[in-house]
Amino acid sequence: MSAPGMDDSMRTPLARARGLGSAKDGVHHWWVQRLTAVALALLTPWFVWLLLSMLGAGQDAWRMTLANPRYALPLLAFVLALFWHAKLGVQVVIEDYVHTRWQEVALQLLLNFACTLGALAAVFGIARCMFVP
Repeated sequence: MSAPGMDDSMRTPLARARGLGSAKDGVHHWWVQRLTAVALALLTPWFVWLLLSMLGAGQDAWRMTLANPRYALPLLAFVLALFWHAKLGVQVVIEDYVHTRWQEVALQLLLNFACTLGALAAVFGIARCMFVP
């Protein structure tokens, strides 16, 4: 991209960045991070209340509680928002602080795998309580 005979280190940062364009993903990422934060801000007090109200309850009481959609659906929303929000936050940390390309890719893959696996396990557990007697 540089002129013939011109060393890239002689170019200004703006000249090096010009023409690269935007990934066009930052605004979407920012909005989703904020929306999941709002969802968590609303659902976390409910989740804490649920945990405190079920303190000392046995497995059967938990299964009966989660069999009720009034409790299962907000719990599903909480779990999905939690894992999505965590994934987005850790993704930004990896992008900002890991500068070796292969390490960044490996960590991003590990992050995606871990968050997906965690969310699926939680959804499966809640669904099992809802549908299996």
